[in-house]
Amino acid sequence: MSKKVLVIEDNNDIRENIIEILELAGYAVEAAGDGRAGVDMALKNTPDIILCDIMMPELDGYGVLYLLNKNPETKAVPFIFLTAKAERVDLRKGMEMGADDYLTKPFDDIELLNAVESRLKKKELLENFYSKSLDQLSNLASRNDGLKEFKKIVLERKARHFKKNQVIYYEGDKGNGLYVVLTGKVKAIKLAEDGRELMTGMYSADEYLGIHAMLSNEAYTDTATALEDTSLCLIPKDQLDQLLHLYPDVSHEFIKILSDNIREKEEQLLQLAYNSVRKKMAGAILRLVSHGETDGESFKISREDLAAMAGMATETVSRTLSDFKDEGLIDKKGSVITVLSQARLAKMKN
Repeated sequence: MSKKVLVIEDNNDIRENIIEILELAGYAVEAAGDGRAGVDMALKNTPDIILCDIMMPELDGYGVLYLLNKNPETKAVPFIFLTAKAERVDLRKGMEMGADDYLTKPFDDIELLNAVESRLKKKELLENFYSKSLDQLSNLASRNDGLKEFKKIVLERKARHFKKNQVIYYEGDKGNGLYVVLTGKVKAIKLAEDGRELMTGMYSADEYLGIHAMLSNEAYTDTATALEDTSLCLIPKDQLDQLLHLYPDVSHEFIKILSDNIREKEEQLLQLAYNSVRKKMAGAILRLVSHGETDGESFKISREDLAAMAGMATETVSRTLSDFKDEGLIDKKGSVITVLSQARLAKMKN
């Protein structure tokens, strides 16, 4: 069966030329002359790959990618931007939003076909590696170790890949499943009324996102963003409900994790409310170490993320880190912090 390509391009001549090249190469092509029509087409009939112009009236390419990333059916579809602007800021913005590749106009036939073929081939390799049927789930009731079966299901699910700074879900989005971090790091944040971020959690390999939303059947209560290139596994809500019903030990484990998360957030709230700036910063650094986010006692984190985690202004973070460095508590080179004395940080007076 021919692979389906969706072309979203407002320039008639360019659009028709792309369609002709792709159809000659054996692809089944659908085309839209504007962003809104393109989004509608993608949602009605999910393509195998999308080629989309950036500069379009009404809904531009960034808006198209944003809307498609919010839909579970289309967020994993390879997305290639078509742009006449070769400025690095435009290309970087597109890649940070989750685009897989870009073509700078004018491009020739070979460049177009190579870009499409390479992205489809990469997608196929990933699907073959990660995707297996979940039909076996209904046959698991006769087995005793639910947690073991849950881990097996995670390993057999398709991985979803998020680039650094790409949003995984937004606060208020309906919870459509449980995310398991396979590789990379994810931060969860809430926005204060003044627009400042408060980091409510940081997650790395083998940790879970969205447990509260799944167990309570509510919307996500924070916004999750990839801190670096990250791979996640999504267990759909209906499959998770079935697994929890079959295996009480899985339910117990999630309740325990949720309880630990609540206790940790209560402790974080106490620190934010009553601790001094120095003690809050020491606590944030120690949490990064204890949660396994580090390589030994060194870790890399932006000033903005550290500020969100400690609940303080970025300028205050810079001053406090400088003080800690002068006092021999840490060493700092760029965004890499090395802890020199965990004991002294832990004993920081309020």
